[in-house]
Amino acid sequence: MTFIYILLGLVCIWGLTQLWALRSLTYINIQDMGLNYECWEKVKILDVRDASEYWSGHIPGTINISVGRLPVLWSKHIEQNDEVFILSRSWIQRNKAARILARRGFRQLYAVRGCYLSSNKGKLASTYPCMQ
Repeated sequence: MTFIYILLGLVCIWGLTQLWALRSLTYINIQDMGLNYECWEKVKILDVRDASEYWSGHIPGTINISVGRLPVLWSKHIEQNDEVFILSRSWIQRNKAARILARRGFRQLYAVRGCYLSSNKGKLASTYPCMQ
């Protein structure tokens, strides 16, 4: 019985760490981002959705690496000193991707507050809904 309590406690601690805010992740409102990407030229835009979601609608020039492949493939497309803008379908994916990159030394991580992919339906024809 003690083992179950210890296991339950560890699961609770893990769950809380997944919800904890990251210091290296800066949130941006969609209105601040604007429709022109000139201010974001130096920023690498990382789309962490699965490939099928990505190809159903994406921003041209984005880098698609799903969250599951991110720990292995990040070094092929982005460097630690790059500014990285994370796009995802859910806040869980976004936070997980930010944690993976922060553990590898990234300090300039950005994400849209809310869901960029659902609010930009005129530009992206994604058939997958956003989960906030």
